[in-house]
Amino acid sequence: MPKKIPLLILSISLCLGAGIMGSFFTISAIPSWYATLSKPFFSPPNWIFGPVWTILYILMGVSLYLVWLKKKVPTVFWVQLILNAVWSIIFFGIKNPALALVDIAAFWIAIVLTIKTFYKINKVAGNLLIPYLLWVSFAAFLNYNIWILNK
Repeated sequence: MPKKIPLLILSISLCLGAGIMGSFFTISAIPSWYATLSKPFFSPPNWIFGPVWTILYILMGVSLYLVWLKKKVPTVFWVQLILNAVWSIIFFGIKNPALALVDIAAFWIAIVLTIKTFYKINKVAGNLLIPYLLWVSFAAFLNYNIWILNK
């Protein structure tokens, strides 16, 4: 078991790394550009996003670890992780909610495919990604509404 701990740490670190990369674009845009946008009534307070995403990245990392123990990680996992990081760059960095909506649609599909693939390898790994899918579904709806309100 101790020999597997470095793989767990690597798995979680890779997922948190995607979040950290996206945060470089997010943190500076929140008090400036994002604060000026019209948002729907159901938009959560800004402080909630950091803790929620941190938990989701950790769950994603554990899921990755469980799959990695059994076999090579499917490409679709890496695709969804890249689309995850790219969304922050598009939405907050480029400040383009319309293009971010296209990204999040592809991102959502990649998560669904990742869940299906992971579930076949390890049911727990697949199930650990369900909160992630639910949050991204909400984020997509929020992204859409922000785009509509700010066209």
